[in-house]
Amino acid sequence: MALKQHLAHKLEQRLSPQQIQLMKLLQVPTMELDQRIKQEIEENPALEEGSDEEEDEYGDDLDDDYDDNDDDLEFDISDYIDEEGSDYKTKANNTSKDDEERIVPLSGEQSFQERLIEQLHLLDLDDTQFMIADTIIGNLDESGYLKREVEALVDDLAFALNVTTTEKEVEAILMLIQELDPAGVGARDLQECLLIQIKRKQDGDITKFTAKVILEQFFEEFTKKHYDKISKKLEIEDQDLKEAVDEILKLNPKPGGSMKESAKNHQQIIPDFMIVEMEGRLDLSLNGRNAPELKVSREYEQMLRNYAEGAKTSKSDKEALVFVKQKLDGAKWFIDAIRQRQHTLLMTMDTIMNYQREYFLTGDETNLKPMILKDIAEIVGLDISTISRVANSKYVQTGFGVFPLKYFFSESLSTDSGEEVSTREVKKILSDAIEAEVKKKPLTDEKLMDLLKEKGYNIARRTVAKYREQLNIPVARLRKEL
Repeated sequence: MALKQHLAHKLEQRLSPQQIQLMKLLQVPTMELDQRIKQEIEENPALEEGSDEEEDEYGDDLDDDYDDNDDDLEFDISDYIDEEGSDYKTKANNTSKDDEERIVPLSGEQSFQERLIEQLHLLDLDDTQFMIADTIIGNLDESGYLKREVEALVDDLAFALNVTTTEKEVEAILMLIQELDPAGVGARDLQECLLIQIKRKQDGDITKFTAKVILEQFFEEFTKKHYDKISKKLEIEDQDLKEAVDEILKLNPKPGGSMKESAKNHQQIIPDFMIVEMEGRLDLSLNGRNAPELKVSREYEQMLRNYAEGAKTSKSDKEALVFVKQKLDGAKWFIDAIRQRQHTLLMTMDTIMNYQREYFLTGDETNLKPMILKDIAEIVGLDISTISRVANSKYVQTGFGVFPLKYFFSESLSTDSGEEVSTREVKKILSDAIEAEVKKKPLTDEKLMDLLKEKGYNIARRTVAKYREQLNIPVARLRKEL
């Protein structure tokens, strides 16, 4: 097939850099916005924090002043220099893209493997035994379990470390590791992990002894909550069984993750909006951090005037003039993007507040109306993707608590009377019914379905199961308590 050249007209829609910047700013939460503003101030010296004393210079008339100034200077960036070929750079990169980065990451916390290695030094082990123990610890997963077979560890020691050993010797070292802290590390499955812990707690107490017997002989029945079978085979009362089960539930199923969980940083939630109800009137306000005071640097504007009014014969002067104007444009665009972000956030949240007015007045979850992104987008006149960015990672503080904006969006459901209700209303009824159930005889999905039908919600059993799973509620058998 021969290659041919031809001309064709093509219509494309492309986002400008300013629009892309606004889209990115819309989806960041308050905490990240602080960091984004600091980053922009560091990268653009023409952008400063604070408010201007003279609004006419940098406020609403900034656009006019700026445009008039450009006309007087007859500034055209194409007359000066190609941006890509400019020698004027704000930062230098003296490394090749092929260079290997050799930055050593620093860890601020001690892993449970490092803690186990420290304990190994306290044991009377020879060099071979220490290498075996070190290999076993290195193969523990994040939860502290040994998932590799002992036979595979023997092969690893032989081929990687030239250590000849047997499965029996590796098993013996594994038993030593299982005696280290935290209790339960080195186990090969959940049953062994819990047994290691319960055996350490043996002090002659009959309840703990019963718990050990349950884990040893009736682990499958325990996991499936077949308590009747256990009590019948052990010939014990329900109260004794309950105490033994409570003892098992105190054990840690993930001993290796205990240190990690304790050292985990918890994200602090800062509400982006605040809604206050006063005498039946809702008042919406935007968090002050979403409305920072930013201004264009006066020094850089003066610098632009000086460069433009002076001689522009040398290449360096032209490049400096281009650089200064680019930074001023960037600062102005960023300030405009922040203002548009504030306007879009407030407009969207105000629409959500009015749409769910009954809920914000009462706090009753059953008053939430069915609402999807399209409903809000049509009211505010914005694209659905823009509403999605606004709702992403944003929180609102109300008199009933702090909620993510996504909390107020839900699909609709028709009742027997034909009324459109939110699926969240159904989930609330399900949650309340399960919370009030008798734990000895928890409600099955079929009984929950019948309960909803009595209230006018004609929902299939599989739909009940789907809503229950979305609420992270287990099946009836696993909710059973003694």
